[in-house]
Amino acid sequence: MIKVHHLDQSRSQRILWLLEELGLEYELVCHSRNPVTMRAPDSLKAVHPLGKAPVIEHDGVVVSESGYIIEYLCSRFDPDHQLMPRAGTPAFEQCRYWLHYAEGSAMPPLVMSLIFSKLGKPPVPWFLRLPGRLLGEGVRQKHLTPEIKTHIAYWDKTLTHTGWFAGNALSAADVQMSFPVMAAASRAGIEGAPAVADWLERVRARPGWKRALERGGPFAY
Repeated sequence: MIKVHHLDQSRSQRILWLLEELGLEYELVCHSRNPVTMRAPDSLKAVHPLGKAPVIEHDGVVVSESGYIIEYLCSRFDPDHQLMPRAGTPAFEQCRYWLHYAEGSAMPPLVMSLIFSKLGKPPVPWFLRLPGRLLGEGVRQKHLTPEIKTHIAYWDKTLTHTGWFAGNALSAADVQMSFPVMAAASRAGIEGAPAVADWLERVRARPGWKRALERGGPFAY
């Protein structure tokens, strides 16, 4: 049995989606964020030293990092290449690219934007909130939001060709990209990116995505 350590409002939602698309049974262990700091609880550190989600356990092995988890699960439970294209094909190389790009390039400006948006709020001391808010808004407007918009335009151009990130159908690349795309849509908006909007609508309409939401609980994105 695959055990998934799921953190609310996190990247682990896409692992639940992957498992649902593959039709696999799994045990779900839910962890809740600290309501004040919004950080992951210490219970995750008992599973993996970094204390972050997603993490899965399978056959006595602890596996972390979304991209690696997706490759691990597909290599063992996707013999028909439902989500992982066959090795040696252009779609396979595209899929591997997006598995790395999602966390290596797409997520850093999104994470930084989230951090800077909190500089004017508790637990920042009250006397630092006004300058913190001004600093945060300045950095986001001048640097982070334009960077995020560049990524969104890149996604839109990519999705215009086939409607999916790798090949002509849903793949592991779409699963991996679901979190950055949804986070960007929430934080920066996707106006002027019709292919991205269409992709999001099709993803959210999938039965596998809906089942993942039912299992994982509320998801803000």
